[in-house]
Amino acid sequence: MTDTLLFPAPPQPSAAVVGHTARFPVNRIFCVGRNYAEHAKEMGVEVDREAPFYFLKHAGALVASGSAIAYPPGTANYHYEMEFVVAIGAPAWHVPEDRAMEAVFGYASGLDMTRRDLQLDARAKGRPWDLGKDFEQSAVLSAILPKEQAAAPGPQRISLSVNGTVRQDAHLADLVWSVPELIAHLSRYYHLVPGDLIYTGTPAGVGPVVAGDTIHGSIDGLPEVTLTLLPAEATA
Repeated sequence: MTDTLLFPAPPQPSAAVVGHTARFPVNRIFCVGRNYAEHAKEMGVEVDREAPFYFLKHAGALVASGSAIAYPPGTANYHYEMEFVVAIGAPAWHVPEDRAMEAVFGYASGLDMTRRDLQLDARAKGRPWDLGKDFEQSAVLSAILPKEQAAAPGPQRISLSVNGTVRQDAHLADLVWSVPELIAHLSRYYHLVPGDLIYTGTPAGVGPVVAGDTIHGSIDGLPEVTLTLLPAEATA
């Protein structure tokens, strides 16, 4: 017997895949905090070298690169964060580091858009970051490049510009916790499954954007990510 729903279920969030007509269905979005030492420093905190830490965004926060979106509600300090994104394509549960990359489907460029004022207020009060991080259209994603077509993460440059001015510029080798370390660690606490995404953290240089700005992010060898900001949605 098929269950009958009270109302239509939201559509399955998905991402484009380079060279494929089929799309990548997105399940969960894990985001790594403070994974570049210089970014941690600019935020006034120390890198936790004992273990990585995470926050999550719901899959409905996903928005495709090239989109034009409204400045979000509830904030006066809306920030970009350029990120290297890992797409999981095989189950991983308590996987060792030396086998962690077997779970990877591919890589993408992403933006972790952040209501910074709300995040910092929550941080100061010892509260979760959900209002600052997990909101509609806050996870921007390029098409995913299958790992067979990509170089292993390491020396690639990761950069971001706003209206043509470079704001972030680093290399994936600067990651505090590597991709295998992150997958192995996450798999101790979650059954990672195909469709999960890992946003691996942002380099130094984060800052605010306003309506009318265009963001352009790139990682060597991967599809680029772009986003245009529109005025805030009118409220009644």
